[in-house]
Amino acid sequence: MPDVAAVKSAQLEPMVRNSPVGAASALVGGAIMVSAVAYEDGFLSLGLALWYGLLVVTYAGQVGLAFMLRRRASPGLNTRTGLAWFTAIGLIEGVVWSSGIVGVSATRPIEQELTVLLLGAGVAAGAALSFGFHMPTFLCRFLGATVPYVLWAIFQADGLHLMLALTVFVYSVSSIQLTLGFNKSFILNTRLTLENENLVRELRVQKEAAEQANIAKSKFIATASHDLRQPVHALGLLAGALQGHAMNEEMRRLVKQIGGSVTAMDGLFNSLLDISRLDAGVVETQIEDFPIQPLLERVCRDYFAEAESKGLRLTWSRCSAVVRTDPFLLERILRNLVSNAVRYTDRGRIVVGCRRGNRLRVELWDTGRGIPLDQQREVFGEFFQLGNLERDRAKGLGLGLAIVDRLAKLLDCAVTLRSAPGKGSVFTVSIPLAERQRFGPPALQGAPIFAMPRGLILVIDDDPVIQSAMQSLLSSWEHDVIVAGSSAEMLDRVAARARRPDLIICDYRLRDGENGIGVIKRLRSNYSEYVPAILITGDTASDRLQEAQESGLILLHKPVAEIKLRATVGNLMRARAS
Repeated sequence: MPDVAAVKSAQLEPMVRNSPVGAASALVGGAIMVSAVAYEDGFLSLGLALWYGLLVVTYAGQVGLAFMLRRRASPGLNTRTGLAWFTAIGLIEGVVWSSGIVGVSATRPIEQELTVLLLGAGVAAGAALSFGFHMPTFLCRFLGATVPYVLWAIFQADGLHLMLALTVFVYSVSSIQLTLGFNKSFILNTRLTLENENLVRELRVQKEAAEQANIAKSKFIATASHDLRQPVHALGLLAGALQGHAMNEEMRRLVKQIGGSVTAMDGLFNSLLDISRLDAGVVETQIEDFPIQPLLERVCRDYFAEAESKGLRLTWSRCSAVVRTDPFLLERILRNLVSNAVRYTDRGRIVVGCRRGNRLRVELWDTGRGIPLDQQREVFGEFFQLGNLERDRAKGLGLGLAIVDRLAKLLDCAVTLRSAPGKGSVFTVSIPLAERQRFGPPALQGAPIFAMPRGLILVIDDDPVIQSAMQSLLSSWEHDVIVAGSSAEMLDRVAARARRPDLIICDYRLRDGENGIGVIKRLRSNYSEYVPAILITGDTASDRLQEAQESGLILLHKPVAEIKLRATVGNLMRARAS
């Protein structure tokens, strides 16, 4: 068994690493809250200013503690005391947040109360991502921020506040359960990792230990991704539902910012999903002949403005070659490479060009920082980033080149790297040439846009928060909606209705061992005609991705953007109506 101290150290390390980003996000949330209230009041009150000042002081203490732990500035700061200090500061931060939420709720209109509650929910969800590795630290932050409001709302003794208290309570219980599962997975993964390190050091069963570590890591990512997608998925649906209500410009701006944050987290989750789908072997290729020039030009033009804003010259040469590969996946490869070049080049230029031989070699030259020889293989690994020791979330997860490497192997397009520190890098992608090297212009195609037909939609999800959010969102699109937590519950609710459903939307993982594929089959068998269906999942485990892929159902991955869900529902409803 690994040393308990080593496990505690593994819990502390990501909290130290995430502290600057977590503190910055929380302070931005606090600033938005203060700005929203001050905008409605017409002035910034002394109480709000003092509250925000106290918030800054507490988060400065958190960042200062993280800095001292990272630098080991004090001999009295060990892992045990570091965790204790994080827990104590977390309780103070939670109480400061709750004092602001209760203060605004007690003195301002209900619209402002709902705004600060939504912001508070976002900050609380952030605590799960940053501090869910250590449950005492997370609970002090989370409960310190939510319990005072729940008690205050109960003491108001009116129907609206009792309903809000119940909502916050349900949200809190759900978040704590999800974070507890994430925490258990993390500790289990840490213990397995430590055990494997011991095995490697002792030179025993190295191959078996490495394979087990890889399996444990994949299970951890799949479990953590599913559990953390749930609240983010719900938050995105709720933000989408809010957009359908009348709001002033300030409220609309805040909802848009919340949607932007959900979109950013969606991008991080999608990187994890891409790796899982490639590892599971469920990515299908569509090989065809096509001219490379339009693709190169599209990719380079998309990053031209970003490069120009950094003072970089991004140029590309014309290429008349016709290649044979999957255009969509090749574009993913080239976009990742150009994006990295722009991100990690501080001055100079980036050049994209082609060379012909037995294959077409697309070369990307940059005058960036360069990569040491001993790290050139590692950059194609998962979660590896040069120059991001602080793990800044804005710089991604370190999965871009890992995705490039897997896609290149899938397409039989070798990717090579030449680089030296301070002299830049050259990435080369070798692509099969088409036998036919002349290619006519593509035919222009257009598709008319139709309004979405209205209909009856069945939603099956065992999470009450997502049930409520889906009902609000779909109802705002003028659909009739029936929600349930299982197939039996849904069959009971539709039994008295003669009307057939127009669409089924079902979560993959349901309670009591049910899964969405079986539920959809059971519901379809209840009607004499085919009913279109959408399967929604937060799973990234290889076996579940393969099962979902083989089912033939339309598959959406959490968190589902409101615009993507609307487009998918609209397409299915229009196809059914035609």
